[in-house]
Amino acid sequence: MLGIAHCHLIAIAKLSMRYASLLFHNIMPRHQSQRSPGPMTKQRFIKWAALVTVILLALLIGHMVSLARSAPVVRHASLTLADWPKGQPPVRIALVSDIHIAGPDMPPSHLDRVVARINGLRPDIVLLAGDFLSDKKTTTRRYTPEEATAPLGALHAPLGAVAVLGNHDYWVDAAAIRTALRHRGITVLANTAVQRGPLAIGGVDDDVTGHADLPRVARALAALKGAKLVLSHSPDVFPDLPATIGLTVAGHTHCGQIALPGLGPLITHSRYGQRYACGLIREGHKALIVTAGLGTSMLPLRLGAPPDFWLITVGPAGAATKG
Repeated sequence: MLGIAHCHLIAIAKLSMRYASLLFHNIMPRHQSQRSPGPMTKQRFIKWAALVTVILLALLIGHMVSLARSAPVVRHASLTLADWPKGQPPVRIALVSDIHIAGPDMPPSHLDRVVARINGLRPDIVLLAGDFLSDKKTTTRRYTPEEATAPLGALHAPLGAVAVLGNHDYWVDAAAIRTALRHRGITVLANTAVQRGPLAIGGVDDDVTGHADLPRVARALAALKGAKLVLSHSPDVFPDLPATIGLTVAGHTHCGQIALPGLGPLITHSRYGQRYACGLIREGHKALIVTAGLGTSMLPLRLGAPPDFWLITVGPAGAATKG
């Protein structure tokens, strides 16, 4: 895990050095840059370039820290699902993932503000795609499962809130986090399914830690009526789900968390690379939505991948579903 964090920092340092070199060649007087440099000129350049690199690196890291702590972007999507119960209106889903409660970037007070924004959007149901706590070594403060999930108790949605656990939840204390969520009135699924209004929601237990059981989820969904939807922490389960499941929602990738211009995400934590890294993906008759999440993993930094959550409107074919 720390090796991946070091890769992030090395990439950032290389980017800063590149900008420093470009800045030097543009600012340095033309006659001076054309002269054959002596030992002192080289020494001055090295000191000057090092200073500029440090300044640019500090500014870049400051921006990344600020972005990680910024208010999440609200993304919208509208989709139609097969087997929608006749006469049922569209449903507005708030998709939230990868909260990673920990200091400095995601204390419970920050989640309080996010919950207030979600409530202001008046979703019919809230889906929580795992990784509620953080175990990163760079954290400045850790919180108990009860402290971390307390703000989620203030969520208001007519069809309630449904959650699955993620890999970090299993690495911290899955049983304690599951109990804390249930104390907040949140339904926690583990390879089971539940009916919520016109939706049959299957919850896949964490795939990263080997707890997923897709055949069991498919059987549980088949026993329910309504439009089929799967909630999973990892998007990697998507290609193995049957075509009868029209929508899968997930998190885990953080949309890369650090995505460089022209290169995209450095790391996606997905077996499929960038195929399921971020956003709305359609394959055949199935759709997948992957959120960037709210918190951070390994380092409290973001670049090119701001925190977000989704407001997804789903309904029958031909319905006016406005996100």
